[in-house]
Amino acid sequence: MLPAMDAVEALERLGGVASRADLLRLTSSRKLGRAVHAKTVVRVRKARYRLPDADRARSRAAELGGICSHLSAAQLHGWEVPFPSTTPWITVPRNSKARRSPRCHLFWADISEEGTECTSPLRTVIDCARRLPCPVALAVADSAIRHVDVDPVRLVQAAAEVRGKGAAQARRVARHASGLAANPFESVLRALAIEAGLDAMPQVPIGVAGVTVHPDVVDRERRIILEADSWEFHTGKEAHERDCWRYTVLVCDGWLVLRFTWRQVMLQPEFVTECLRRILERTAQRANAA
Repeated sequence: MLPAMDAVEALERLGGVASRADLLRLTSSRKLGRAVHAKTVVRVRKARYRLPDADRARSRAAELGGICSHLSAAQLHGWEVPFPSTTPWITVPRNSKARRSPRCHLFWADISEEGTECTSPLRTVIDCARRLPCPVALAVADSAIRHVDVDPVRLVQAAAEVRGKGAAQARRVARHASGLAANPFESVLRALAIEAGLDAMPQVPIGVAGVTVHPDVVDRERRIILEADSWEFHTGKEAHERDCWRYTVLVCDGWLVLRFTWRQVMLQPEFVTECLRRILERTAQRANAA
């Protein structure tokens, strides 16, 4: 059995918000209790926890006469994000005299139709899609849809109405967003695959060896599968046996299966992208030679 993570690290791995059951797969009940007591983890309701970053953002927004937006709003909405932000994201009215500061990410915009605490779910997703790197933005959009806070059809429509800086990326994120991705890890992996040139789709059902499996990311045309492998969730003997069986039968059925760890996807994206580009080059060469 692997040693339990620190509760804060576990919550960061899970996207900044998680159920007690999910947290206890990575950390211990004692460590979680200590973190709550130290206020480095906040219990928002029974068996549900999050990082305290959103509270700091809420306080900073009140000081500036604005509202939480972008990643801070995503955290307040209770969505999992790949890199929980410790620096508040605040939007103030256009006529605000607030000054830029390293203490927060500050934006000026019309917020008259927004809530008193943070931007609406749809506005939050669009703002993130315009301003953040595509992998982070897609993870936010996926999470919003997964929590049924944003309708994917309405998201595409709203993105089509965006003009100016970030409009093209907003439309791209909206087009690829899906609630099928289980977590930010899978969302970021899919975004890297899209950026590398794959026709990447989440959780595509594939019939193999008499059963239906749902790999994390699939390019059906090229018969390429990408798996987001997290050792934290695959420490048991049965899980290990199941993963080995699934990998073997997919390869025997003609699929190319690539497995990437959380650290590779989140902290070494250049490595992942380079691997995918090399695979695409090899696939193209074989197609041309055929």
